[in-house]
Amino acid sequence: MMALVVKDYDEAIEFYTKKLGFQLLEDTSLSEVKRWVRVQPSGGGTEILLAKAANAHQESRVGDQTGGRVFLFMHTDDFDAYFAQLQANDVTIIRQPSVESFGKVCVFADLYGNLWDLIGK
Repeated sequence: MMALVVKDYDEAIEFYTKKLGFQLLEDTSLSEVKRWVRVQPSGGGTEILLAKAANAHQESRVGDQTGGRVFLFMHTDDFDAYFAQLQANDVTIIRQPSVESFGKVCVFADLYGNLWDLIGK
């Protein structure tokens, strides 16, 4: 599992489940302001803990946890279908698909600007 700092639990859940097709694995209230929210790609893979920024310092990192580098990678067995889903759901495409020695790849941004590689056949 890895943590991803977000601005708002509900908008992050909406994006990851509706636009990217992830499964919501858990949404447990821990206090009036803190929740334990886990999502995962529908075909399995690494779970992501959506962690709401708790202060101004953390908020300043939302969407830029790696200084603008791609740091999230999603593999798919059907690149064309998943890419079409991203487009249909108005996900921001940063770099259009290209064919590389390892397969097809494109770069997209999540709702906060974190960069993802979509890699597949």
